Amino acid sequence: MPTRPAFTLLLDVDGPIASPETRDVAPEIISLLLELAAAGIPVVFNTGRSDEFIKRQVMAPMIAAGMPSSLRIHAICEKGATWFTFDADGAGVVHVDHELAVPLHYADEIRELVATDFDGHMFFDETKRAMVSVEQHIDADSLEYRNAQQHFDSAAMQAMERHDLGVERLDVRQPDSGESIDYRVDPTIISTDIESVELGKDLGARRTLELLSADGIEPASWFTVGDSRTDYAMADWLAENGHTVSHVDVRPGDGIPAGKPYPVLTAKDLGLGSDVIHDHAGLAFLRHWRSLLG
Repeated sequence: MPTRPAFTLLLDVDGPIASPETRDVAPEIISLLLELAAAGIPVVFNTGRSDEFIKRQVMAPMIAAGMPSSLRIHAICEKGATWFTFDADGAGVVHVDHELAVPLHYADEIRELVATDFDGHMFFDETKRAMVSVEQHIDADSLEYRNAQQHFDSAAMQAMERHDLGVERLDVRQPDSGESIDYRVDPTIISTDIESVELGKDLGARRTLELLSADGIEPASWFTVGDSRTDYAMADWLAENGHTVSHVDVRPGDGIPAGKPYPVLTAKDLGLGSDVIHDHAGLAFLRHWRSLLG
């Protein structure tokens, strides 16, 4: 018989778990994640981050905090392009969907572009296996970074055109010579991801369901957690496929999409102020879910 936990946590990492300012995960968040997982609540990470980031910022602290030997944690990385499972002994094999990777010649051009024109504000993420990502330096001024990001994104789109690669960015569509669009330039508050249009948090949700099914787990319900509008795709996919889901938005200031067929929760639902966002809101919800277990 499949195991049927009361709920599963499907968590974005940047924002809800890791501070967008320091990129670190607070010790109490690590402790609560372990408590929930040890109590039988599946904890799965669904992130645009690389497997190396998850190993360093999430897995290593969980192991150091005393991860029980019986626990297995799944991590879906690069928006579904890579995934792996870890336990108290470390990470297992990292699986990569190479068909969803950005062409290497394009990645090489972006690496050079960052080094020559944008090095003062951002760096090229060498840990990505399928996506091309650049990220704000921690010590860079955020307003200055946002301005530089606009120029970088424009240059990245122009490079796509030179390589005859169809691309979209927000509402801008730039097809290739065959009228196709296979790639996306996706800006966030601390980075820009350049990726296949097939990638997304919905793909991460599908991979999560496959991994849990292989473990013999059929969750009764789900909580998805994110800090951007694209994170709603997790809950969208689960709802469309017949699952009971609620979405937690830890940065609702961007606006909550209307007409969602599932509950959308914010820190306000826990009696907290609108200033409680990002990992502070994530921590509050982890405390709340821990309290539900008695």
